[in-house]
Amino acid sequence: MIRRQILALIVAGTLFGLSCALLATARAPQSPGTVSDVDPHTAFGSKNAPVTMEIFSDFQCPACKTLFTATNSKLMDNYVSMGKVYLIHRDFPLPMHAYSRIAARYSRAAAQVGKFEPVEQVLFQNQEKWEQNGDVDGTVAGVLSAAEMTKVRALVKGGTLDAAIDKDYALGQMYRVNQTPTTVFHCKGQTYPYPGVMSYDILKQFLDQLLSQR
Repeated sequence: MIRRQILALIVAGTLFGLSCALLATARAPQSPGTVSDVDPHTAFGSKNAPVTMEIFSDFQCPACKTLFTATNSKLMDNYVSMGKVYLIHRDFPLPMHAYSRIAARYSRAAAQVGKFEPVEQVLFQNQEKWEQNGDVDGTVAGVLSAAEMTKVRALVKGGTLDAAIDKDYALGQMYRVNQTPTTVFHCKGQTYPYPGVMSYDILKQFLDQLLSQR
């Protein structure tokens, strides 16, 4: 029993220390209201939420998949849907990944027909498969109707989606993003960039600290 209590205290202390370290990484103040070029089709929650989160992500990045599968669903349920966090997806396709920009195009196109979430999910869940054979189209087709897929393919072939992807990428460079995922938090005039995967336990403690600030 004593050993368990000690281990619990160690874990709690580690979580607290990491979340405090996150707070210490604040850069130049930036108001959440200054977040610009937001595609409403790839943003979730209330624009008036006290915390804004921008996640710079690459669909072919294994760490991005980990963040999506292990953390994001709980984040959506407990913070985004509750009006506490405004969550923005940002495309940051890394040059080393052969199909990440193609995947970003398909997800952007799917967003235009109101199907961003199922496409985001299927791309991450089947990442290992389509990164081997390059069949992003077939992967996306598995969760869309024939009519939706026709619209998505037309948008992808239209060549208009790269501009939005490039805007996200340029914004990431402004934040000095050099790996994916990178999450940029905005709260009460401060900006907190965090590179890498964040567990839900750490994220929860960090968000609760941000939300408790006056």
